[in-house]
Amino acid sequence: MSAMLQLPLVVTAQVDLVLVLVSLLALWTRLSRLSYPNAVVFDEVYYGQFVSFYMKRVFFIDDNGPPLGHMILALGAYLGGFDGNFVWNRIRAEYPSSVSVWSLRVLPSLCGALCVPLVYLLTLELRFSHLSALGAAVLLLLENSLIVQSRFMLLESVLIFLVLLAFFSYLRFHNAPTSSWFRYIWLLLSGVSCAAAVGVKYMGLFSYLLLLGVAFLHAWNLIGDQFLNVCVQCVCRVVCLLVVPVLLYVFWFYLHLSLLNRSGPHDQLMSSAFQASLQGGLSRITQGQPLEVAYGSQVTLRSSASQLIPCWLHSHKENYPVRYENGRGSSHQQQVTCYPFKDVNNWWIIKHPGRQELVVDTPPRPVRHGDVIQLVHAMTSRFLNSHDVAAPMSPHAQEVSGYVDFNVSMPAQNLWKVDISNREAESEVWKTILSEVRLVHVNTSAVLKLSGVSLPDWGFRQLEVVAEKLFKAHGSSLGWNVEEHRYGTSQEPKEREAELHCPTHIDVDRKISFWAKFLELQWKMLTVKQEESEHKYSSAPLEWITMETNIAYWLHATTNAQIHLIGNPVSWGVANLSLLAYQLLAAVYMLRRRRGFKDLPDAVWDQFVCLGCVCVGGWLVNFVPFLLMEKTLFLYHYLPALCYLYLLSPVHTHTNKHTHTHLLRYTTLRLTSSVPAAGCSVEETFCPLTYGSPELSANQLRELRWRDTWDILDRRH
Repeated sequence: MSAMLQLPLVVTAQVDLVLVLVSLLALWTRLSRLSYPNAVVFDEVYYGQFVSFYMKRVFFIDDNGPPLGHMILALGAYLGGFDGNFVWNRIRAEYPSSVSVWSLRVLPSLCGALCVPLVYLLTLELRFSHLSALGAAVLLLLENSLIVQSRFMLLESVLIFLVLLAFFSYLRFHNAPTSSWFRYIWLLLSGVSCAAAVGVKYMGLFSYLLLLGVAFLHAWNLIGDQFLNVCVQCVCRVVCLLVVPVLLYVFWFYLHLSLLNRSGPHDQLMSSAFQASLQGGLSRITQGQPLEVAYGSQVTLRSSASQLIPCWLHSHKENYPVRYENGRGSSHQQQVTCYPFKDVNNWWIIKHPGRQELVVDTPPRPVRHGDVIQLVHAMTSRFLNSHDVAAPMSPHAQEVSGYVDFNVSMPAQNLWKVDISNREAESEVWKTILSEVRLVHVNTSAVLKLSGVSLPDWGFRQLEVVAEKLFKAHGSSLGWNVEEHRYGTSQEPKEREAELHCPTHIDVDRKISFWAKFLELQWKMLTVKQEESEHKYSSAPLEWITMETNIAYWLHATTNAQIHLIGNPVSWGVANLSLLAYQLLAAVYMLRRRRGFKDLPDAVWDQFVCLGCVCVGGWLVNFVPFLLMEKTLFLYHYLPALCYLYLLSPVHTHTNKHTHTHLLRYTTLRLTSSVPAAGCSVEETFCPLTYGSPELSANQLRELRWRDTWDILDRRH
């Protein structure tokens, strides 16, 4: 044993000092004086409210993206002891001493700092030199806009970090020896990073699809190897890059819904079943309600239409006017509408057509799919009715009314067939909250639906309800579900009115599954959009390329100290020139290769093509979609695309052997020394607008307005 053990024990390690240096500089530029300013900065007012919701476990919907990014920000707040008790109502609002500003901002800042060494490593995995890797890292390090975006409670730096990590991990897997099973750890990390990127912002989906495309091309090149090896490689790629990201994406929402179990301001956007699963709100009203709708049940019927504002089937004593403004006549019967507020006039009684009683039997007789019922308005005792009279605002559909017998040869047509659209069996019982029901008019086969049109003043601006033939009606507006439910026991109207305020308590289990909540939340995020409004600092995508715009993030209340999102003009220009140069070179090389001239060896050509797929492809998928979007856009939306060009710039300048040897021999040498120096000088020049200090005079601010389109604020004393 002693012979085998040689003393002293020596451990040898290789440390890339350049990587260590750029990492330390990145941490210093992104994390120093992180608590300044001690005030809400730009979009912190937007993300902060979601952080507070997480701290209080209150449900919300952000139609701009999935929940993982918000959970990451909330984690930093939680570690700093934030309790959510801060009102995020305006930019420049001072944080109280009880709020740890550093903890709110540290995770995005850390992600922004790690992007710099990650770009260095990614350039090496693209099989380029350490000098090229250093150049890419320096460009990212000195980019003022990335520094600003990293230093606050924002998500772009997190998204960029995860996308870069996904590509680095995948290329590390691809470049590793095929005999090493450890390489699959990198493939798994790539899939996890892709899922996290999509979970932070849906813009991460485009980079994920690009990575899938690169992986597919690499898998295609495996064809011709041993069959078993090809199968193993393809299965591993499918599991790590498809199955794992999908499962993790669902898991982000599982965490989101598990954490947010309390009623909040966005409840009304969700279905009654979803709302009833949350603590407080609707669940306080519906707790203990009977599960099965029976003859004699007192119910409120909520429309299932995809509306920003919910509404309930409603009636009141006022009648339709004898004639409408356009001269058309009406039935002059009692109005039936959809009302967007809780009201006693929203209550209806389920009545059996062959009986007069309006109370529930003992035991209750449930209503099933296919049953024919009558609906009686609880407060006015009018039957829900429809007939061949044009609706007031939708003349192609039938009017719906509360029947009044005027002895004018218009008999009642008040029978409705219950059609449970989400039934699991033909004898399905109508269930409170869970069942989505279509009410089909027996006489005309028209379906009760919300038209969504507001009635005039005579209808109190409430929403129109009509009956429309099934083949004409839009499916999303046909459904109704019972939200509030009591078992009626009083036959007399006055006793019944009092009874509506005394719910029957019967304990039932009415839980909605996670998958039902997940699918509903996905649908709402895709379909429910907040109104877009113009913003002073909004901009068009083409303005980003030439940096014609900036964003004022913060201005001190009394001095000229301010923070702006402005790019570094030197590195921004180098990125654009590199993109143009790559496209020109690619066109020249492809034409010459077509004619049989191979300026680059096949291995170098493959390297050149891979560079274009990752860098130019990454820029395209992160920029072009914004040209097609009809939403308010800002300069920070361009930052993920810009990072791909920073990967392209030094690689293209330093390592293209043909260009360096034949075209840019002397220019390249000058650029190698001058570009970093110029970038560093410009970064230092704009430091007061990047960090908010030191305060500049009015003349100094005017000198920093390099473009007329920049909005540099000048507070004159």
